[in-house]
Amino acid sequence: MMKKISLGLIAIFAFSISAIAQDINWLTMEEALELQKKAPKKIFMDVYTNWCGPCKMLDKNTFQTKDVAAYINEHYYAVKFNAEGDEEITYKEKTYTNPNYDESKANRRNSAHEFSRFLQIRAYPTMVFFDEEGNVIAPIQGYLKPQQLELYLKIFKTDKYKDMTTQEEFSEYVKTFEAEFEE
Repeated sequence: MMKKISLGLIAIFAFSISAIAQDINWLTMEEALELQKKAPKKIFMDVYTNWCGPCKMLDKNTFQTKDVAAYINEHYYAVKFNAEGDEEITYKEKTYTNPNYDESKANRRNSAHEFSRFLQIRAYPTMVFFDEEGNVIAPIQGYLKPQQLELYLKIFKTDKYKDMTTQEEFSEYVKTFEAEFEE
């Protein structure tokens, strides 16, 4: 009897977690660029590595947040890119690979992918925003909590970043965003 109750509670707990979490619809870069041709949207790229602890925290704590996942799915094409993987990427008519990729190091540090070098990625995780034509807008480095990421998702989605030319303007935007978030 106790075993049945325990299994029932586990099932309810598992169901409630899946109801809270929402998955981001991750694509390859080629898929996102192809979709942009039919229905223009900005691209949000998560650049990660298999060994990166903050990358795993970003997946678990930020990308699994219902509001963040829903916002990304609605307003962006989301790309997950392993900066040390062996994926072949064609971007702006140039193909990028990782010629020094070592399969035996798949879950440890590996050589940097040519595309991550092209994007000038120097830290993990890095989130790269692309405009509706596939041009790089900006990279944002480091682990971000849901509210922090939401700020960048909205600033790039609405093109507010184009109006900001000083640190003060950005700081004012952050204050306004935080005030709206608290309401």
